[in-house]
Amino acid sequence: MKRSEINRIKAEAQAFINSFGFALPPFADWTPEQMRSPQAAGIRARSLGWDITDYGQGKFDELGLFLFTLRNGDEKDLSAGRGMLYAEKLLISRDKQLSPMHRHIVKAEDIINRGGGDLVMEIYASAPDGSIDRDTPVTVPSDACPVTIRPGEHLRLKPGESVTLMPGIWHAFWAEKGDCLIGEVSTVNDDRTDNVFEQPIPRFATIEEDTAPEFLLVADY
Repeated sequence: MKRSEINRIKAEAQAFINSFGFALPPFADWTPEQMRSPQAAGIRARSLGWDITDYGQGKFDELGLFLFTLRNGDEKDLSAGRGMLYAEKLLISRDKQLSPMHRHIVKAEDIINRGGGDLVMEIYASAPDGSIDRDTPVTVPSDACPVTIRPGEHLRLKPGESVTLMPGIWHAFWAEKGDCLIGEVSTVNDDRTDNVFEQPIPRFATIEEDTAPEFLLVADY
């Protein structure tokens, strides 16, 4: 992705977030210099902030995702079983923009439609070897009520609705009927090691520096 494209996507995303009355933390507006400063050491260590990816495929409008990590705990807390065991993100899935099929090794997450269009999800269980089980129905909690999804069936979340995905549950998602603002509440998040994609694609974009960054991405840390 070109840095100029990333600058533009961030501005569009911030306007979309603002339209819902959602206020981002002050560090969302920090300059690259501020994010490189000692004051931002905790932000960098926990990978908080802006995250825009095309999964290395160069077609963001078709295959991509916008994310902003608001808070994130420490993996050491997970090992200890106490402390800050949680993370929170804000995502935007554009209309018909696919976030590709993947699962997590450690992370359990609630995916919440916060507003806009419908959030459509394709969900599968894992086979014993960790691959996708495309033959067996899978049951997941949607707003704490069990929902059974047959192979190939889609789960459609309207604004306000959510689904809980445990580690090992394969999922892909996209928006329909307009761009969708998505909340994610999860256990501690490590995007460097905890994403297993169906296809061998990278989690983060490769950046072409065609202009100066107006802000830093998590991947820049």
